Amino acid sequence: MEPELTKTTQKDPSRRDVLRGAAGALAAPFVITSSALGAGNAVPASERITVAHIGVGNRGSALMRSFLPQSAGQIVATCDPFKTRREERAAQVDNYYAENRGDANYAACRAYRDYRRVLERDDIDAVVVATPDHWHVPIATAAARAGKHMYVEKPLGLSIEWNKACREACRRAGVVFQYGTQQRSMSHCRRGCELVRNGYIGELQAIEVTAPNGRGQMTSADWGSTKPIDPPEDFDYDLWLGPAPVSPYTRDRCTTFGTYHVYDNSIGFLGGWGAHPLDIAVWGCGFDSPVPVEIEGTGRVPTQGLFDTVIDWDMRGRYENGVRFEFTTGSDSTKFIGTEGWVSISRAGNDAEPASLLNKTIGPDELHLHRSGSHAGDFLEAVRTHSETVSPVDVAVQSDNISHLCDIAVRTGRKIRWDPERETIIEDAQAARMMGRSLRAPYHL
Repeated sequence: MEPELTKTTQKDPSRRDVLRGAAGALAAPFVITSSALGAGNAVPASERITVAHIGVGNRGSALMRSFLPQSAGQIVATCDPFKTRREERAAQVDNYYAENRGDANYAACRAYRDYRRVLERDDIDAVVVATPDHWHVPIATAAARAGKHMYVEKPLGLSIEWNKACREACRRAGVVFQYGTQQRSMSHCRRGCELVRNGYIGELQAIEVTAPNGRGQMTSADWGSTKPIDPPEDFDYDLWLGPAPVSPYTRDRCTTFGTYHVYDNSIGFLGGWGAHPLDIAVWGCGFDSPVPVEIEGTGRVPTQGLFDTVIDWDMRGRYENGVRFEFTTGSDSTKFIGTEGWVSISRAGNDAEPASLLNKTIGPDELHLHRSGSHAGDFLEAVRTHSETVSPVDVAVQSDNISHLCDIAVRTGRKIRWDPERETIIEDAQAARMMGRSLRAPYHL
């Protein structure tokens, strides 16, 4: 049985109104404070940002653990179609706060099956959306309409039009948005981008991006069972499907692996992992139009089992200013090649030629990018101060659109041409129709 909706009596309603409405006038980037990172108990309970976690599976649970130590926030709800999962995560939240905030009887985190019941609560300031990919944008747009600030896991939407709808909803509502590309909160990634943006490699000539396949070494026997079986008793499969087409439940469909590699629910690691190095490409190039205007290449769409997203991709293109673009399968990296050297940025660290570039000091009068020591903390601080996050919705749309253009190029087998001003595919009506996807009724954007 779903918990009844409750209204808090401990928070000042004016503060709630401010958190909902004032984010439309976003301030300049800021340096995050130690209290926002969870240092000590500097934030009184009445001033904490109340947070609900929607989707608490593998990735969602990891995000929940990153939010728990943040003294600026307080998790008050978990939501998931798996009953056991949502209830276990709610109990974990209560136990953590009981042990770490000095209240042995703490029991305030509620478990929900349906995200719509979460969005109805007017005492929730923000949501963390870590559902399967096909739910990211439908829930994000609903959250924006409900006036909730949001942290949305990558990749963004199932199509370019979904991405644009999400951006418009966030802009219209004036809510704070943080994209789950946490490499922007890694200091070495920021520093590598600052070297490029400040001209230390000379004039930029090419950007080469690589990302893992996710399943490139699998055999056909591993590509997901298509045999229908009954879903678990504690699982609302119809709600899990939501806006996706109706399809039979199988052993592999709702696993972590299945949610990444079934085309009804995702575009695979083109976006699922590609979001990270492509986002660094957007951050480091600093172009007004950071989406290539031409993309073509090859990839493989397996047909042997359940998993049918693109693997083994090899994409080429160019930006509006003539800079060369490349996106291939491999390790996670973004390499910026200039006339006087190159810088390669990955989650593991940076590399450069000449190597002395890595010892350069960015001067006080040079460009400094948004500094964030914690992706969760950066989000909560942005909500508190009505500021822009390190990874706002505009850049989420840009990097995710690159993934979709690559997917469309592989599936059509043609060069895709992009108009950056109108944000649309040109000279190819069939490819342009692939910019959108329908939603199963009654779901909408």
